[in-house]
Amino acid sequence: MEFEERLRDRDNWSIGDGCSAQRVLNLLSTKTVFLVVRECFYGTTRFEDFTARVGTSAPAVSRALKQLEAARIIARVPYREPGMRARDEYRLTEAGEDLLPVFLSLMQWGDKHLQDGCPPLSFVERETDRPLGVRVTSERPREPRSDEIRIRLNPTWPHEKRE
Repeated sequence: MEFEERLRDRDNWSIGDGCSAQRVLNLLSTKTVFLVVRECFYGTTRFEDFTARVGTSAPAVSRALKQLEAARIIARVPYREPGMRARDEYRLTEAGEDLLPVFLSLMQWGDKHLQDGCPPLSFVERETDRPLGVRVTSERPREPRSDEIRIRLNPTWPHEKRE
């Protein structure tokens, strides 16, 4: 990357707290918050499922859900099972869905650099079964939404959970 001429002297300007990358990192500031977002993309909606799948305490998941709700990344949706009290599910908002390329790009980077050549999951278009990837481009293709993506276990993944 190269700065335009008026920005090249980095000591003479600062965007401070206005940096979008810094704001995103502040929002997704903990591992629990990011893993709750992951679980939302994977279809998790209920508190007890978040707690089990993220593998952390209920208070930590509760804080993460509150933080994401305050940032309008998720929204509470009430539901009631027959004979039970009303409860809330958590669903991604439009802003939450817009995190999909961020999520997929981090997964893609981890697949390439942290998995010894064999990532556990692959992401493909549901209709075509074509692999998905994130790239920097000047084109503006239509991006698939999370409900248009199928997640597969790579058949060569050696770390399958054994019963």
